[in-house]
Order: sequence, then C-alpha cells, then structure tokens
Amino acid sequence: MTDTTTPQIAKGLAGIYSDTSRISKVFDETNTLTYYGYPVQELAEHCRFEEVAYLLWHGDLPTADQLAAFEKQERGQRAISNALMTVLRQFPKDAHPMDTLRTAVSFLGVEDVTWEDMSPAGNLQKSIRMLAKIPTIIAADFRIRKGQEPIAPREDLTLAENFFHMYFGDVPDARIVRCFDASLTFYAEHSFNASTFTARTITSSLSDIYSAVTGAIGSLKGPLHGGANEAVMHMLLDIESPEKAQAWIDEALSEKKKLVMGFGHRVYKNGDSRVPYMTKYFHDMAALKDGQKWIEIENILQKTMLEKKNIHPNLDYPVGPAYYLMGFEIPIFTPIFVMSRITGWTAHIMEQLEDNKLLRPLSVYNGVPQRPVQPLDKRKAA
Repeated sequence: MTDTTTPQIAKGLAGIYSDTSRISKVFDETNTLTYYGYPVQELAEHCRFEEVAYLLWHGDLPTADQLAAFEKQERGQRAISNALMTVLRQFPKDAHPMDTLRTAVSFLGVEDVTWEDMSPAGNLQKSIRMLAKIPTIIAADFRIRKGQEPIAPREDLTLAENFFHMYFGDVPDARIVRCFDASLTFYAEHSFNASTFTARTITSSLSDIYSAVTGAIGSLKGPLHGGANEAVMHMLLDIESPEKAQAWIDEALSEKKKLVMGFGHRVYKNGDSRVPYMTKYFHDMAALKDGQKWIEIENILQKTMLEKKNIHPNLDYPVGPAYYLMGFEIPIFTPIFVMSRITGWTAHIMEQLEDNKLLRPLSVYNGVPQRPVQPLDKRKAA
C-alpha cells in the first residue's frame, strides 16, 4: 500500500525540537534567557565575562580560586604564533573581518597537534585556547589592515580590558569596559540558534572542534544572524538624524518595505529581557560619548515599530550604536560577537559529543519524476 500522506514541512525548522540541552533556556513567562538557570541580565550585572565563560563550560559559576586558576590559564594563551601573524598580513586589506577570522580560526586548528583529541578535557583546553586567541586575532587583523603594527596582549588585564588595549593601544574609562563586558555576556549563548546548530551539525559527524567553530563563524556572518548588529548601525547612519527618523521609518513600513534591522526575534514575542539592560549600557555610552541623537532616533523607531507592528527591539539594536560609540569600526561588530559566542558554541559542541547522533534531516522531493538517460545524439534542448 502506498503512503499518500504529505509530509509537513517546517521551513527554517521553526517549532522543531531536535535534541535536549541543559545549557540555556528562554523562560516564556518572563521572556528571560538563562544560562544554566541563571538569568542572563543578572549575570551581566554581577559577573565578569570570564565568570560566564566558566559557567558555560562547567555548569556553575566559579569560586574565587577557580576563577583565578581559569583566568591564569586563559591569559597565558593569548599570544598568537608568528606563522599565524604572517597569514594575517597576507590577507587582502578589504576582506571582511569575519572572513579573515574564519580562516584564522581554521589555522589555529592546523597548528594544534592535538586536534584529534575530542575528549571532554581535550575539547575544553581547545575552547579556552580559542577564547584566549580570538581577541588577539581580531585586534591584530584590524591594525594590520590599517597599516599599524599589532599590539601584544597583556596578561594583567581582563579579557575586555585586554581587547581595548590590543585594538586601540589603551584601556578606556571603566564604564566603557563595563558596557563592553556586559555585551559579551549577553551574546555568549542562545540555545539552538543558526550558528550553534551549525556547530552541532558539524560535530555530529565527529569532525573536530575547530571545523565546527569555523562553520559556526560562517553562519554567524549572515545579516539575519550575527551580522545584524552591523546592519543596525548602517541603518542608523542612513537615517542620520532624529529629524529624519520618523519619515524614514514611515517609508520603511510603507509599500517600499525597507528592512528595519534590530527588531523582532523568532524566540521573543513580547520583548527580550536582555534589551532593557543592554539599552541602559548603550545610554551610558551615549552620555559619555555625546551620542544623544542615537537615543532620539531609537525612541522614534521603537515607538513606531511597537505601535504599527507590535514588534520589539532585539539585542542587536542597542549593541550596534554602543559599539560604534566605543570607537569600533562597523565590520568589527560581528567578530566581537564571535569573541563572546565561542563560549556558547564550544559548550554545545561538548554537549553534542556526550550523546552524539549524526544530524541528518529528510527533505521532500519536488523535482521532476524519475526518467531515463538519453544518449547524447538523441537529446533535445530544453
């Protein structure tokens, strides 16, 4: 008997559960993202990013002694090899930083003689290694493309402070560092998003952790995922001033249907609990850096989107202008995302390997029926 039932297609895998995970969850009743049960906004308020990285890899927050040992290990691995620095110098100066970062992380895998060690301890060591070296890669790549010499990392600085040191040459006001550190915590993890699912899919074939992270970086580059924070700032620069904001958003929502970046989320329907906290840090940046006009534009866009579309801003909206006010160039925004999300990706990679099964979904074929192959002399042009 032939089965005539038409399979149901879930485009974008929307609403499909592919596995279990203990790493993070969004509690619908509060719209709150949690890491191992801890609300992310509380983590951002009370913990440094290094504590959050430890949490994602160990399942709980560190004690003072555990944090000190973890930081000593991470800080001791921040330098990158001369060979990798030579590779960075050979990249085209107009290449997107996500492309150079993707290649550099793959090169880290080439350099690692223990790349085949997929034990929990081995993958944890590789995760810490990438956490330590990715900020150095991003900062060095930025300076090289500007014709400047890279600045060596320092072991006496936090991860956030050290990135400013390597990127700009100094450590800014503590309030700026605090804003940046909080953004890393907010970006660290978000369940089975596109890049994390990419990493888990690659891992499910028992490929190595560097391959999985390289694939995740490729996924994150897209403007519908990590690249959205860049797109937000390009949109704001296009709007230019508060006086033009209302006309811009009205036109965007009219028949021309411009894409309004930084609003809406597949998971959060009634607002994202990360946004008010990151918005607070963005407003702190605006006060420090004379960026009041970006807040005024934000107010107009947010009010209009809520009234006309009932759509709330997502995390990328406050992060984009916050990074811009810090002085980071727009193409660096998504690589900064990688600095943070390397923790969530690798946590999921290690979790996938605990009870692995090759990810291999089905598809519904909608092409031509089966047909014979015609000899070349009997084929007709389509």
